[in-house]
Amino acid sequence: MKDILKKVCIVGDPGVGKSCLIKRFADDTFSDKYTHTTGTKMSKKEMEFPDIDVRLSMQLWDVVGPKSPSFLEGYIQGAAGVMAVCDVSRDETLSNLDEWLASVRHIAPDVPVVILANKSDMTDEAVVDSQSVAIAARRFKAPYYMTSARTGVNVALSFGAIGRMVLGEAPLAV
Repeated sequence: MKDILKKVCIVGDPGVGKSCLIKRFADDTFSDKYTHTTGTKMSKKEMEFPDIDVRLSMQLWDVVGPKSPSFLEGYIQGAAGVMAVCDVSRDETLSNLDEWLASVRHIAPDVPVVILANKSDMTDEAVVDSQSVAIAARRFKAPYYMTSARTGVNVALSFGAIGRMVLGEAPLAV
């Protein structure tokens, strides 16, 4: 099996659940306690893709800070993929993905992107539906997933999708 290392950046507004998604994926844990990420945190997770004989080691960069290209450039440079996260209980986080992804595309025009609409388990508070996320995803030619770091719904699937994409493979259909 071939070993490959790739950097994947996770971007989005504060409080959308970027750190929780990474913890769910990397450690299979979740905490309700909100901790504001300061600086940039990096985690690592291995995934195996037996169908293409690859073991992918993903460096997951939890990016915090402004959406501007001048700030993001140091983080996005060298990234093989980007996961853009919004919170289904806060509609402005979906509209702000336009700015996040415009900055990402300015820095790395061809980097693969996956959009995650997180906190999908919060059905009573949801103001963003899958149709709205699908429209945003089409604008950026990106697959999207309705995820929940709390329950784990679609978390491994979405990270598997970006994993396949950074390897030059198509993500598996949902």
